[in-house]
Amino acid sequence: MIDGAGHGLLQTLAQADALGRAVALLLLAMSVSSWVVILWKGWLLRRAAAFWQAADLDDAQRRLDRFDVQRIVLPLLQAARSLDDAAPRTLATSADRAQQLTRVLRGALHGVLHRLQFGQVLLATVGSTAPFVGLLGTVWGIYHALTGIGQDGRFRIEQVSGPVGEALVMTAAGLAVAIPAVLAYNVLGRQIARIEADLEGFARDLRELLLHREAGQ
Repeated sequence: MIDGAGHGLLQTLAQADALGRAVALLLLAMSVSSWVVILWKGWLLRRAAAFWQAADLDDAQRRLDRFDVQRIVLPLLQAARSLDDAAPRTLATSADRAQQLTRVLRGALHGVLHRLQFGQVLLATVGSTAPFVGLLGTVWGIYHALTGIGQDGRFRIEQVSGPVGEALVMTAAGLAVAIPAVLAYNVLGRQIARIEADLEGFARDLRELLLHREAGQ
């Protein structure tokens, strides 16, 4: 059955005109791009949990230098540690320490959350448009099949069943592209929401840790 489907797809592409082949290439590009995003984000979200294994800031920095290659948690640590290296007589360092930490960590957190959301728009777009792109290829293929029947002047069932069946392959291809994208969008969206909540809690804990450490010095 797989060989038959592949043969039907190849035959459809061989008989298609420029628009039909453009639709097929667009579906292929959508599929490749969505799977690249799915694999990359799946790997990225697994890495994002590494910071929970760190015991303190120095240990976190060493561990995350190895594991946080996509810079999910490092920006928060680096933003907090950057205050220690700031010049003592600047407007920023003269402000309240808690406000400084809040401002710096908030900016770093927004950058991290933006990085986590990268690719979600692509998955949503592919999931919502791929079926219609495949349907366009099907409608165009059926139109050509009916045009051929009209030019021949005779109607036989095999004249319709073959071309229409081959044209429907484009609809199946559109669904095959859209379904993984929609599933990945939903699954990854839930994981991103959970990681965002964890990172926000981590930023608050990091702020309190630094303030308490400085208060004890």
